[in-house]
Amino acid sequence: MLKRGFKDMLAEANAAIETVSVQDLPYHLDDPEVVLLDVRETVERERDGDIPRSIHASRGLLEFHADPDSPVHNPALHIDGRIIIYCGTGGRSALAAKTLLDMGYKDVASLAGGFAAWKTANDGA
Repeated sequence: MLKRGFKDMLAEANAAIETVSVQDLPYHLDDPEVVLLDVRETVERERDGDIPRSIHASRGLLEFHADPDSPVHNPALHIDGRIIIYCGTGGRSALAAKTLLDMGYKDVASLAGGFAAWKTANDGA
């Protein structure tokens, strides 16, 4: 039996992180310093599209893209910057936000409902 399953890990992450609603996302993106980070797999991004202005770092490689000492560090991910993370429906982004907080990032949030919620809110917009 697992000590902590995914439900426990998600609950712990959601208790520790900030969540941004799809309705509030445009206000955050008015600030050009805010980084919108897509942690879905490349195939999802290619198949389903993305939220404009987002950068990509799959969940599986997030720590490597986020660590300035890594050879694949993405300089757009700045430890003191504001980062809003999204995935397909919000689970991976919550875990990713918690990971960045654990690494020392200071201003990280997860997009509630992820890409699916953004797409629903923006279909026909």
